[in-house]
Amino acid sequence: MTTAWSFLLVLTGIILVHEFGHFIVARSFGIRVLKFSIGIGPRVWGVARGATDYCISALPLGGFVKMLGEQPDEEVPPEERTWSFSHKPAWQRSFVVAAGPVFNFIFAWLIFFVIFLGYGKPVILTNIGDVQSGSPAEKAGVMPGDRIVAIDGQEVHKWEEVSKAIEANKGDAVLLTLQRGRKTISVDIIPKIYELKNIFGEEIKVPMIGVSASGDMEIEKLSPLNAIGQAFSRTWELIVLTGQVIVKLFERVIPLSTLGGPIMIAQMAGQQAELGILNLFYFMALLSINIGFLNLLPIPVLDGGHLAFLAIEGITGRPLTMRQKAVAQQMGIFILLVLMVLIFYNDIARLLGFIPSG
Repeated sequence: MTTAWSFLLVLTGIILVHEFGHFIVARSFGIRVLKFSIGIGPRVWGVARGATDYCISALPLGGFVKMLGEQPDEEVPPEERTWSFSHKPAWQRSFVVAAGPVFNFIFAWLIFFVIFLGYGKPVILTNIGDVQSGSPAEKAGVMPGDRIVAIDGQEVHKWEEVSKAIEANKGDAVLLTLQRGRKTISVDIIPKIYELKNIFGEEIKVPMIGVSASGDMEIEKLSPLNAIGQAFSRTWELIVLTGQVIVKLFERVIPLSTLGGPIMIAQMAGQQAELGILNLFYFMALLSINIGFLNLLPIPVLDGGHLAFLAIEGITGRPLTMRQKAVAQQMGIFILLVLMVLIFYNDIARLLGFIPSG
């Protein structure tokens, strides 16, 4: 039950935000929106307001917006072309198309802002939990339970600051100031270069001293201004990470078996919901960024494909012919169908245990 409602909340919420972006920007340019639907499929119930039918459709998965003149071959009477999407300047149509993915990014930022402002930002403290045997830290006399208070004379309060400071030294000696009970101890340590795997499974070389955090955390309360900045930073980090993941997929660094679809999303949404509402909304923000980014890929049928068409129109001064668009969209549909088959295969194989779920 948790999986079902969390899946509907996450996926429907994200797609509605996406469609609302198209809707609100279209309306701002005077484009007539004929229908704004919650869900897809046959209309179940609705209310007409002006020229728009706000309705609920049978399948509660996402939603859609239908605009006047949205289809290239749609016949629009001359007296209604003022409100037609296809009769607006290319730059206005570009804004309408791009608004969906942009609103997905804004939605993620809003979630992070509310979490940071209302709850705070979890921070891993600088308490040492484990000292690796034979490591530079052990040889220097560092012990579990010590707290790192400064590196090279600069105070540190978060484990993230410790990692960055040691990596920035690129293997040169660092001066660690430790708090051990009531004593303050200073030790010189020369980091050792370790070969590790990054989140993409690639081999990287990182200077380390051989200690790990105890996992002790505190919640850092943020002012509204700091919450805005932290939310922007977190959103941008995840946008960049999503782009890197897509590149690594094409480079075959990340296997295609890691891709997942609705079944995987439902499972993950259920797991996050059981861990707490904050986890669920964090997952929702991450998924919103993924959907926004994927929609910007220059594949015909997706928003990014439409933006590519409009870019060509802006450069050449004329739109693509109906034939050219039809061929491109057929290619786009083929790509998406192949991708959907792969994703559903991965989902089913994961359920049957042929692909590890973790």
